[in-house]
Amino acid sequence: MRITLTPAVRNTGLAITAATGLALSGFALAPTAGASPVSHGVSTSQSCAVAKKADVMACKALKVTSSLKTMAKSSGSVNPAAAPSGFGPADIQAAYGLPASGGDGATVAIVDAFDDPNAEADLATYRSTYGLPECSTDNGCFSKVGQSGTSALPTPDKGWAEEISLDLDMVSAACPGCHILLVEADDSSMTNLGESVNTAVSLGAKYVSNSYGGGESSADTSYDSTYFDHPGVAITVSAGDSGYGTEYPAASRFVTSVGGTSLRADSSSRGWSESAWSGTGSGCSSVDAKPDWQTDSECDGRTISDVSAVADPATGVAVNDTYGGDTGWEVFGGTSASSPIIASVYALAGTPSSGSYPASFPYAHTDGLNDVASGSNGSCSGSYLCTGAEGYDGPTGLGTPNGVSAFTG
Repeated sequence: MRITLTPAVRNTGLAITAATGLALSGFALAPTAGASPVSHGVSTSQSCAVAKKADVMACKALKVTSSLKTMAKSSGSVNPAAAPSGFGPADIQAAYGLPASGGDGATVAIVDAFDDPNAEADLATYRSTYGLPECSTDNGCFSKVGQSGTSALPTPDKGWAEEISLDLDMVSAACPGCHILLVEADDSSMTNLGESVNTAVSLGAKYVSNSYGGGESSADTSYDSTYFDHPGVAITVSAGDSGYGTEYPAASRFVTSVGGTSLRADSSSRGWSESAWSGTGSGCSSVDAKPDWQTDSECDGRTISDVSAVADPATGVAVNDTYGGDTGWEVFGGTSASSPIIASVYALAGTPSSGSYPASFPYAHTDGLNDVASGSNGSCSGSYLCTGAEGYDGPTGLGTPNGVSAFTG
């Protein structure tokens, strides 16, 4: 059964993003344009060039470039004395109540642009460092294909290779038993990335993560029906990395839009605390209509986000990447981290029911989420659209995983 949408009555005052609005061409620059990401004193660099025209996407990976020595070492390394900085699998699993096993046989697809020639080798280093089971082409756990689903791969790109390493490592961290399908689009255009989503689904993936975004466009509703309308498939998309402002495809009514949090260990009964990360995207779409499972009051269009996970580079994750001059262990943040984590949680929760739209599942199971009720990602007159609040808010959606029950349906 397909979702029923509410009438597309627009609240244009709330739909204005951090960009200047829709240009005459029908395209709005993503709110990442011109940004110099800094998070709590940790300097970062954007792995991918900012999207500056319609139909071109940028990945949402932020690499930490300073203060690495001050960051906590990950737990769970097979050699604790040489543990990388940043959160590792044991940390992610503990923070979100995830099982150390599960997801066996489920395939999480990662859709990115360009090729990472070192993807499989870097993944092997990450998994062996944390004692995770092998995931390789030889044992059938890992596969890499081009946009058309064949062995014909696109040209390599250093920035997107960092994104790919981040994505593969986050699937490994959240769902060590999952198989991983990497689909590499010919370039970073929405059309080619969208075709790669279709390829991932055609190859059997029930969980597809997309860690990229750009400005809203008048073409978005066409992209929705062409690339993202896949009932029975959980498609996750990063909300963005430059604070309050809407991005596409996070604004698609057919996907789970994933915001970002700052995650810290503490002495609470949970053992962890979270607040809205100041860099996460959120907002009210001026193009996509609100699906009927989303009922927040200040946005007549589709609201970003649905759920969230760690994304603050200052509380970032350990990633292994060696392509293009990168030397191995690094720390990354950005909603590029949170999107594959959430896709993997869906995989742990089990195959979505036929005809369902998994973005709706958390709205029916809010007791399976950690409510994030503090933090802000910008100014919108104190509204929940840019401020962490009890219940639903834009930066963190309904909250972060507390086990997998919120992602079943």
